[in-house]
Amino acid sequence: MRVLLVEDDPVLGQVLQRGLREDGYGTDLVGTVAAADLQLGVDEYDAVVLDLGLPDGDGLGLCRQIRARGLPTAVVILTARDTLSDKVAGLDSGADDYLVKPFDYPELAARLRAVLRRPRTAVPPVLAVGDIRLDPATHTVWRGAIVIPLTAREFALLQYLLLHAGRVISRSELLEHVWDAHYDGTSNVVDAHVANLRRKLDLPGDAAPIATVRGVGFGIGLPE
Repeated sequence: MRVLLVEDDPVLGQVLQRGLREDGYGTDLVGTVAAADLQLGVDEYDAVVLDLGLPDGDGLGLCRQIRARGLPTAVVILTARDTLSDKVAGLDSGADDYLVKPFDYPELAARLRAVLRRPRTAVPPVLAVGDIRLDPATHTVWRGAIVIPLTAREFALLQYLLLHAGRVISRSELLEHVWDAHYDGTSNVVDAHVANLRRKLDLPGDAAPIATVRGVGFGIGLPE
């Protein structure tokens, strides 16, 4: 496993690098956003241990770039920022875990092992197909530059379709994942919500790209 350690404190950085290497990780140490960005463009890493307060920028921006590029690299934020809003911002930027300084190295090592055990699929912080974008953190949907107000159920429905863009989703799968286990109505409710979602996303002369596959279900971003 290869780890990129982004830490501008040279003493802490060297201590962590030594610990990670002793644990069997091939570890590269850099101290700036620019250097980290360069390394990520040259080499493949299984994980990034990322400080936020870096001399040339905020580590949150780097985390967002990693996710925007579609890299499956695990990201563990290691920072002195300890407020709830800081933690929420870090996780919403695409980080897999968030650890506050001061910390004990065994905990960092355990958290790193945990995130590396997870199957890696790169999910960007903002989901998009064509000119439709959905931000789960702010619960906002745009079509182009236009903000589209949706109900909570419509938002969840669109989010599920975007997460599985390119394939057809059956009505029963949508009922399982967008409604709850206690729903005992008919699948017609899916058709009604999809119709409402399409209507809200439609633009003059440009219909919403949610396709109906007769007898199967619905999809977005399907091959033409």
